[in-house]
Amino acid sequence: MTTPKTFVTPGAGQKLFEALHMAQTLRIGDRVETSGQGWDDDLAIPEGIEEELEQAFRNVELALAPAGATWQDVVHVNSYHVGSFPPEVNGTIARLFRHYMPARPPIWTQTGVEALGLPAMRIEIRVTAILA
Repeated sequence: MTTPKTFVTPGAGQKLFEALHMAQTLRIGDRVETSGQGWDDDLAIPEGIEEELEQAFRNVELALAPAGATWQDVVHVNSYHVGSFPPEVNGTIARLFRHYMPARPPIWTQTGVEALGLPAMRIEIRVTAILA
């Protein structure tokens, strides 16, 4: 059996590890699981939803790296949304998929939720990557 290994990203990841004893990334063999939120290193959330989504995708990229993965390895995306799914959300996520994963789209599950980890959060992205 392969031993799970966790990774903590600098900045916000380190702050969350210290406060909540959580890691953002887990690698077991060739499988990498991670989550990313739209906050910056100070846990501030951008005002605009598109900027929050862009930050969440950058955070996923940062979280994947220490485990040896990139967005090119991502096979499944879960997005958790507070409130409704306005057109700019789907449009922005589709644009980001095309940017980060131009060769192959992921499977994608969207889930509406009442709240996320911080009161200002509107989106959370969770991914599964498989290393070839």
